[in-house]
Amino acid sequence: MSNDVLVCGSVAFDTITLFEGHFKDHILAEHIKSLSVSFFVPTMRKEYGGCAGNIAYNLRMLGGNPVPVATVGKDAREYLQRMRDMGIDTRAIRVLPDAFTPQCHITTDLDGNQIAAFHPGAMMQSAENDISREKAVWAIVAPDSKDGMFTHAENLNKAGIPFIFDLGQAMPLFDKADLERMLGLANVLTVNDYEASVIEQRLEKSMAQIAGHLEAVVVTRGAEGSDLYHDGQQISIEAVKAESVTDPTGCGDSHRAGLLYGLSLGWGWEDCCRLGSLMGAIKIASQGPQNHFLSREEISSRLMSAFGTALPAL
Repeated sequence: MSNDVLVCGSVAFDTITLFEGHFKDHILAEHIKSLSVSFFVPTMRKEYGGCAGNIAYNLRMLGGNPVPVATVGKDAREYLQRMRDMGIDTRAIRVLPDAFTPQCHITTDLDGNQIAAFHPGAMMQSAENDISREKAVWAIVAPDSKDGMFTHAENLNKAGIPFIFDLGQAMPLFDKADLERMLGLANVLTVNDYEASVIEQRLEKSMAQIAGHLEAVVVTRGAEGSDLYHDGQQISIEAVKAESVTDPTGCGDSHRAGLLYGLSLGWGWEDCCRLGSLMGAIKIASQGPQNHFLSREEISSRLMSAFGTALPAL
């Protein structure tokens, strides 16, 4: 069987600017009905992002074989070449010549407040990206267009490819019926603690009850580690202490990559979650979702120090 991992989700650009002031000084309540403001942003950076892009980046760094499944636009050439230079197989990325790649424009002020605008672009046609003939040992359905997420989930389920459902930023799109439908197709659910509480409210079930119909549920809790629900048990997974806490953007994607790499190796769930914990700690010490890098040897050494487990030789 192929050891490819299908990574379904968004591939996007993030443009991040800093306003060296305070939004509250310029957005006045008495004038909110006729708002027209402009912010001078002397610093700007453009990041490679998107859930599928971030997960694939981390999975490849671990030595895995990610196959991102995404729909991008005419401006994605540089991003795609970067993936290929890393050894990431881009065969399942569909390029639409008449659309733009999804882009998020974020402006942050000195208080940490953010104003963001997201253009979905080519992502809106992700359901048309056919993966019905793909082979893989595991997969993940990460945030994307809602239609795309369901189409990929149904194809994976039909093909017998086990997959993780990662709700993430797509949470507002999924009502109770949608969640029930997706969890009926998926093998695993991964969420952060806030998303877990929302899902419990919408389904009127606890995570333990939800896990009873899945292979596993993993709830990440930031610096408090994560909870693994598997085989009727709830197991606490210790967090790995980060060298610094710089930027949480993409930490969840890094964690998912750790899970997927362990699963592709046939590891047990606790070890998979521990690797996910380490990958999240590595990411949070770096600015941006794809600017961190450690060799496999360094990752293996840190995994051994934290949990007494090493990555296998390639």
